[in-house]
Amino acid sequence: MPLILGIESTCDETSAAIVADGWGVRSNVVSSQVELHAKYRGVVPEIASRAHLQNILPVLREALRDADCGLDQVDAVAVAHRPGLIGSLLIGVTAAKAIAWALHKPLIGVDHVHAHLYSVVLETNSQPPMPAVGLVCSGGHTALYAMRSMEEVSLIGSTLDDAVGEAYDKVASILGLGYPGGPIIDRLAQQGDPKVLRFPRTYLQRDSLDFSFSGLKTAVLYHVRGVPGKVSSAPKEPPTGQELADLAAGFQAACVDVLIEKLRRAASRIQAKSIIVGGGVSANTGLRNALPRLNLPVFAPPLRYCTDNAAMTAGLAFRYLQAGQFSPLDLDAIPYSRFTEPADSR
Repeated sequence: MPLILGIESTCDETSAAIVADGWGVRSNVVSSQVELHAKYRGVVPEIASRAHLQNILPVLREALRDADCGLDQVDAVAVAHRPGLIGSLLIGVTAAKAIAWALHKPLIGVDHVHAHLYSVVLETNSQPPMPAVGLVCSGGHTALYAMRSMEEVSLIGSTLDDAVGEAYDKVASILGLGYPGGPIIDRLAQQGDPKVLRFPRTYLQRDSLDFSFSGLKTAVLYHVRGVPGKVSSAPKEPPTGQELADLAAGFQAACVDVLIEKLRRAASRIQAKSIIVGGGVSANTGLRNALPRLNLPVFAPPLRYCTDNAAMTAGLAFRYLQAGQFSPLDLDAIPYSRFTEPADSR
């Protein structure tokens, strides 16, 4: 029963976990930085890096203690080394390399986006039927993947501008709702009527699997503040009460409709047998309620594994351990995903 220590520091969560056999979560400790970044309404890279530096050792100690595990019992050290904020990545990667070197343990670098897709395996050891369409939707990513197996993954669609979670945060900022915006808007949407305000759905070309949420965000801005230069559209008072709930519901319905339509197109294109959804927005109530419309088996992680965490990193690393695929001790922190690697860097 191999035990893998996972480390996650790609953005603003510092996390460490111990996972057995690729799915048995012995511990998963996450230190959030939401309060540090809330007043800026978004993640400040320098602040995030300094917080990771302060949190990484306490989080590692707690994960080992919760798992009742010593470092000498760990069979490999895994780290999410891409994609993410470079300063944040460096903290986790440096810690992982130091531990692996000191203990003479294998080091395994994992793609954070790939790990989000793997998160559906955690605790349940679920094995989605393949081929599958994978959707990673979060504050930094909105992309579709063709999955022949949990290891064989290829990018088939991505956002042309804002990620869907980013759109949620920006709309929340427009409405003065606070940060992060996703959970706030989701709660409000459950109290509203999505038919009162119909915001635009951007589907792009008929067969496109790409996303665009900037137009939807702008439509909300113009609805709230008026259209610049248009006399008949003077700025309004910020919505409150039921009006605010209806606006949130209308916005969320537009986001969900686009995600579902793109999943439907992708499933048809690759003749998928299942749908896999991961990332922070996979916790969204509206999206989860809409997924049955696809008429395919849907696999989504438990809510605690939707946002960034080290358990998914350690879980995916188990597959690399089985295959004997290890990383060198000069493993780099890389800001882009392996699925979107620039051609000139290959």
